[in-house]
Amino acid sequence: QVNEKTKELQNINKDLKSGHPMDRLICGDVGFGKTEIAIRAAFKSVINGYQVMILCPTTILSQQHFDTFSQRLSQFGIKICLVNRFRDEENKYIYVYSVAF
Repeated sequence: QVNEKTKELQNINKDLKSGHPMDRLICGDVGFGKTEIAIRAAFKSVINGYQVMILCPTTILSQQHFDTFSQRLSQFGIKICLVNRFRDEENKYIYVYSVAF
């Protein structure tokens, strides 16, 4: 499991250095460390001046990731927004607009 996570982080680092937008799906069993890999990749991208979007298959997972990312990255002043079906349309627009510009 550690070797797979290390290999995935190396692949992500290679993608980040390529100069092209990264489009990557991280798959694995529960406890594999998918969230940790996503946090590290997102952090590296943001500190290098890029924006990151994390897509989640469920509303519950989007809230869990929002909480985790906020907790882990708040000390670095990184702006994190949550857009899902429980947000009203006005807030969705404000979040997307504020992140885009």
